[in-house]
Amino acid sequence: MSVSETLPARFNVAAHFIDRNVAEGRAALTAFACESETLTYGDLQALVNRAGNALLELGVEREDRVLMICVDAPEFLGAFWGAIKVGAVPVPVNTLLRGPDYLHFLDDSRAKVAVISAALVPEAATVLAQATRLEHVLVTGPPGTFLSWEDRVARASPTLEAAPTAPEDQAFWLYSSGSTGRPKGAVHRQRDMVVCAETYARQVLGIRPSDRAFSAAKLFFAYGLGNAGYFPMSVGAQAVLHPHRPTPEAVLEVITRHRPTLFFGVPTLYAGMLAAKDDERRHDLSSLRLCVSAGEALPAELYGRWLDRYGVPIIDGMGTTELLHMCLSNRPGAIRAGSSGLPVPGYELMIVDDAGRPVRPGEVGSLRVRGGSIMDFYWNQPEKTRQTLHGEWLLTGDKYHQDEDGYFWYCGRSDDMLKVGGIWVSPVEVEATLIGHPAVLESAVVGQEDADGLVKAKAFVVLKEPGLASPAMADELKRFVKGRLAPYKAPRWVEFVADLPKTATGKIQRFRLRAG
Repeated sequence: MSVSETLPARFNVAAHFIDRNVAEGRAALTAFACESETLTYGDLQALVNRAGNALLELGVEREDRVLMICVDAPEFLGAFWGAIKVGAVPVPVNTLLRGPDYLHFLDDSRAKVAVISAALVPEAATVLAQATRLEHVLVTGPPGTFLSWEDRVARASPTLEAAPTAPEDQAFWLYSSGSTGRPKGAVHRQRDMVVCAETYARQVLGIRPSDRAFSAAKLFFAYGLGNAGYFPMSVGAQAVLHPHRPTPEAVLEVITRHRPTLFFGVPTLYAGMLAAKDDERRHDLSSLRLCVSAGEALPAELYGRWLDRYGVPIIDGMGTTELLHMCLSNRPGAIRAGSSGLPVPGYELMIVDDAGRPVRPGEVGSLRVRGGSIMDFYWNQPEKTRQTLHGEWLLTGDKYHQDEDGYFWYCGRSDDMLKVGGIWVSPVEVEATLIGHPAVLESAVVGQEDADGLVKAKAFVVLKEPGLASPAMADELKRFVKGRLAPYKAPRWVEFVADLPKTATGKIQRFRLRAG
């Protein structure tokens, strides 16, 4: 029997993750360590109930959308879970975007209410008056033009009965990270977070009440929402919230100060942490029992350097916003470096050709996934929904191959694969080889036509020491790849850059590099 089949006909996921912890005697236990305060499970329940009542007072009704432009702080927790508890639909969005992006989210979601953290008000305020459906704006910090979040929440009742929702009802939306174009709103159900917590968190991470989780990926992203949101809450554990930019230095300091046992990052961040100066003398990572990586494939060389320095394994995995969290993952004690691992319990995967037929082991094809946490649909995007959902199966848009032992190996996004001389080339394989050079911090590979109109690989490279960039270094990197891969896979061109365009989750936006 699947996880979702065990849920009762009347089910509200906010009550499941919050009220249940209080009912089971955890009211006095720490749930979240925030920058300026600590929230127990009892505090969290009161905050969520007050926030839900504040939304009801503003006229929010079942399935109304509540747009959240919130940093990882108490207002995120209150708005997200409070909206769900009253049967509304929270829509957390990327906090690193600009005003026009927020206007798109507001109009596309038809949000009735927006909740905005103080630091993000100046950017968001430039477009709020243009939002066609927006009725109320709640902001944190000193009162001003908009309604005060703190005042409204403080005066609301701390008791609230959960709306009588069902497992299949809408619970929240997450916009895709936009690695291949404009973000799309993935509609998730009340049951979806429970499925991910019971499969990946329990059966892969082995999460337990004594764990303390810290995620560099923020709560507005599907990866971060699980990591530091509902995963710890599923077992009454703790999470550390960091509202600021997760630079390598900042992340190392948070780990040293808060002593988490679980850390969730992305390959770029792990590389930056390894490159931090004097980190071993100033930072203590001994509290960690397990690290997790997602967003992009974790190169085997990077995994090895991390393990050599800190002695803590990184389990790399793969998930999507549409899936909510991981469907593939390595396991503690069963890591195949460079791979995405094995299917997460509860998920079925297959690799198919362009006609939808399963390919043979070792052959590259498109990844399809079936499981209980897949989105219902893309909001207001019927054609995109039809292209992505095939019955019970989700077409992820990723190219993979599977080895003889069942491990899955990422080859790149479907749009990122290169055909050089009639042979498919995985940009991920070339990138992983380049990062093995001691001078390279990170790289991205795309296709570019030569003078004859033939596609060849072009590498964009970020060096650990930018001053080393030179034609001689470019030639050295080309030789380095040719010495380790088939010559046709080596980049024809190498361009040195200060950084690579990425989504907020660390995925490289190769389409921006192709566009020049």
